[in-house]
Amino acid sequence: MNIENEAGNIVIAKTYNSSTNNGRKVSYAFVDQAHALCLDKKDIIIAEIEACERLLKYAENESDQETVKNELSELKMALDLLT
Repeated sequence: MNIENEAGNIVIAKTYNSSTNNGRKVSYAFVDQAHALCLDKKDIIIAEIEACERLLKYAENESDQETVKNELSELKMALDLLT
């Protein structure tokens, strides 16, 4: 599932089938590669959380919803460890 770029977003997320884990995964991409050079770990995780929250709004099937919810949980845990 792909989500079109929205103004002001620095990271986009999409779900895909993972052949190694036999399930769905979330991948990320920077909208503008210049952002990849000026963000620290915390900023990147926050941007990934925002991208997942947007993706969750558009998740059409239960598999994608569950994948994104799990990813959000892991990202929020990682963010807590950084703060």
